Amino acid sequence: MPIFPLPQFEADLEEDRKLYESLKPPTSIVVRFGVLKMIGEFPYDGDAKPGCGSKLVVRTHRGTEIGEMLTSTCPNAGCSKSITRKQMLEYIENSGGKEYPFFNQGRVLRVATTEDLNEQARLEASKRDLVNVARNEAKELGLPIKIVEAEPLLGGERVTFYFTSEDRVDFRDLVTRLAGHVRTRVEMRQIGARDEARVAADYEKCGQHCCCKQFLKVLKPVSMKSAKTQKATLDPLKISGRCGRLMCCLRYEDQTYTELQKRLPKRKWRVETSEGPGTVIDGQILTQLVLVRLDRDGTDIAVPVEEITVLGPPLPPGQQPRPAAPAAAPGGGQGTAPASGQQRPRRDGAGGAAPSERRSGRGGGDRREGRERRDGCDGRDGPQRERDGRRPPRPEGPSAASHDRGPDAAGGAGDRGPATPGEGQPARKRRRRRRRRGSAPGGEGGGSGGGGGDGGGPGPAPSEN
Repeated sequence: MPIFPLPQFEADLEEDRKLYESLKPPTSIVVRFGVLKMIGEFPYDGDAKPGCGSKLVVRTHRGTEIGEMLTSTCPNAGCSKSITRKQMLEYIENSGGKEYPFFNQGRVLRVATTEDLNEQARLEASKRDLVNVARNEAKELGLPIKIVEAEPLLGGERVTFYFTSEDRVDFRDLVTRLAGHVRTRVEMRQIGARDEARVAADYEKCGQHCCCKQFLKVLKPVSMKSAKTQKATLDPLKISGRCGRLMCCLRYEDQTYTELQKRLPKRKWRVETSEGPGTVIDGQILTQLVLVRLDRDGTDIAVPVEEITVLGPPLPPGQQPRPAAPAAAPGGGQGTAPASGQQRPRRDGAGGAAPSERRSGRGGGDRREGRERRDGCDGRDGPQRERDGRRPPRPEGPSAASHDRGPDAAGGAGDRGPATPGEGQPARKRRRRRRRRGSAPGGEGGGSGGGGGDGGGPGPAPSEN
């Protein structure tokens, strides 16, 4: 069936021809060359106007070889999709910086002709034989290496053999033997597992070309932490690439996951939600949702991270969350009054004197003053016990205990009402306390509680003046 050109297509072709003729040849071309897909920017002074994807013959630091045009760094190019040099340098800086395989020592000789492409196809077909020869020679020499690929150049300046090995190998004898086979210069280059996948692998399990072969130039290490952060499976068979290492794509979103994870509260931390306080159980990084277990009923709810307030770290083991504070009493008091029939706790000692009164000596007065009142001293003469050498008699009756502690203590006890049957025992308690303090056998010891005793034995006999 004959094909007739349509007028519309002919018109479009005429417009493209005029646009191509109006362009000038590029002066600087970015080229990709070599098995490892190295990048170079080389000057060009030819008359042809190559476009993106055109095959070029370039002279690099290795020799004359075939390269592929990626773009041009001048404002006027054959494909009209050129980039500026600033954009190219920014791309290189973001893609690895100094580690990026970028070269500028070279030159674009010409656009590849049919003869050049045929010669390159013949060299590509001879790679398999070169690899087999190198493997046999390495096996005869007993070298623990694996020959991966052979790369002959278009100009015949050298043949590069890529190999992998666990240790450093002395391959000088191997180079001598290979040079006798290929009749040119031989270069041995050791590569790693990722570079091996870049040279030999084709497709990955995702269905796309391997990233290291397609566009990645700097192969940075990938840690298991990235897989844990992204909550990927930890099965090595599922997260490993063709090289046997962790897949490079785990590093693409690692920074985004890390930034989003910093916004989520940690597990078991205390947070406040619109439903009440609770404890963080889990969180979802991409959706920014936090699973919180409420304190009131133990219900698990999902709350956006914007609607929670972090209260602090988790509670110590065994400590329960503090309940909400009760409402204040209607009368304005801070606490609640004891129920009817419930007595307040009593402190040790009879008389019920307040702690401040017992410490300060019966009602807050001076201890010596309280002692003088108890012993019948008028404040000017010595105590009656020192004048006649004996202790004044103690009054008998229910008020004996209060009399022994002074009028202030008795009054303090009387303010609460009549004494209970158990309040006649403080005297024995005072004697036990004096014995614990180590009083002398003949002395009277210190006084009880806050009354303050005379201390020690009786003083010397008064003079009869």
